[in-house]
Amino acid sequence: MALIDLVAARLGEGHLDALAILAELGHGEAEVAGPLGVWAAEAPPRGVVARSTASGWVLDGRRAWCSGATSLGTALVTAHAPDGLRLFLVPLATPGVRPLADTWPAVGMAASDSLTVEFTGVALPPEAAVGQPGQYLDRPGFWHGAMGVAACWFGGAVGVARGLRDAATERPDPHRLAHLGAVDSALTAMGDVLRAAATATDADPHDLADAGERRARRVRATIEHGCDEVLAHTGRGTGAGPLGHDGDHARRVADLTVYLRQSHAEADLAALGAAVLGRADDWLAR
Repeated sequence: MALIDLVAARLGEGHLDALAILAELGHGEAEVAGPLGVWAAEAPPRGVVARSTASGWVLDGRRAWCSGATSLGTALVTAHAPDGLRLFLVPLATPGVRPLADTWPAVGMAASDSLTVEFTGVALPPEAAVGQPGQYLDRPGFWHGAMGVAACWFGGAVGVARGLRDAATERPDPHRLAHLGAVDSALTAMGDVLRAAATATDADPHDLADAGERRARRVRATIEHGCDEVLAHTGRGTGAGPLGHDGDHARRVADLTVYLRQSHAEADLAALGAAVLGRADDWLAR
């Protein structure tokens, strides 16, 4: 799906991630209005806060980057409660949930509808709290889901690369062929990394080996770097023509460029470096 439409893939990934979270945290049989999404991106100011009441919970605050803000039925929303970071299942028809117009003036991923959403006195029943405080981040599936995002990046890169392949087929000059070779190398490496990660995750779904974070960070770093290579070589190999005259190609390039920034770049690389310090596994042991 991602090679054709990254926005659809982004919304689909969020829906599947929400279902996986509900199952992992013991809400797998919950009946919710779909489609679903996960709204957990933290951006200043503090964001959404939760307070307990005699009848359940009340949410207040704003959350940016809420993909599908006007099209989803239910969202899993993180909020800061007195006992820690909690996750709540929020039907978006609940009074007090309000997407803010004109808060997503984007070109890339424009159709993802990633508005800022305001929560004002949003009253929820006790069972809306999913899992325990801190469990959203501490569960093994958090890192499994992080790799799902990278898989969407990879699909987007395949879609962008098809523009270069078509151009090289039409006019196979040495420069275009060299760019196509570089793109093929990057895509092949990315595909191999994703398949290896999927196999390792399936072999240890509960992350008993405590390798999930390192695996996910490595995958995301590798896929991000490969996507950057695909974008650069495709642009240099095709020139301005497709960006200016092929709407589908231009949209794929813009969408992938924005979606990749879900990575935190050097901050994520630094976290990966810290995660592998002092460990004698994988390439470090060779």
